[in-house]
Amino acid sequence: MTIQHHINDPLLVSYASGGLSEGWSLLVATHAALCPTCRDRVSAAEAIGGALIEALEPVPLSHCAYADVIGRLDTNITVETDVAEKPVVLAESPLPEPLRSYALVSQDEVLPWRRLGLGAFHIPILMQDTTMSARLLRIPAGRPVPEHGHGGLELTLVLSGAFMDGEDRFGPGDVQEANEDLIHTPHAVAGEDCICLAITDAPLRFSSRIVRMMQPLLNI
Repeated sequence: MTIQHHINDPLLVSYASGGLSEGWSLLVATHAALCPTCRDRVSAAEAIGGALIEALEPVPLSHCAYADVIGRLDTNITVETDVAEKPVVLAESPLPEPLRSYALVSQDEVLPWRRLGLGAFHIPILMQDTTMSARLLRIPAGRPVPEHGHGGLELTLVLSGAFMDGEDRFGPGDVQEANEDLIHTPHAVAGEDCICLAITDAPLRFSSRIVRMMQPLLNI
């Protein structure tokens, strides 16, 4: 597996410091489980953060410090995972933890795909953080995704197969970052369905009127 597109530095540092929301943390942890380079980057960022904390002058705690920490634990959700763990390879796609547990893989190792339309399938992923959307996508080989833009940020991690977006190719382990400035029509490469993890913090903006009419039903 040759990974060309990695997690950007700000996201990776936020992940290492525990500051990312649940959806972004899930994608970063899954990418790191597949990518030795980013595992090393996470370890380095954690080491730097630890050294900075050690260098701080100690200060006395306030009388409400304990309550403040408990309150933050209730609202700031992060994904805990050992990013050095080897990926768990299934028949249909490589799903490392923590993604494997999130996807609710059955005991017989079958992924619970649902029809999404246009030949595609998806698996909505439930998270405690309801401000974001996470799903596994399965795009048929050679098929395009309808042209769309983005109301916010979307991160897409390829798990198997590949897709093209313009002249850029995204294969297993690669991450594409799409923001509000991008309007595109990615398409799965011929020969193998493309399975990926997509995280968004806002609905997509489809160019097709028909797809926009279907969008509330599809929750994308």
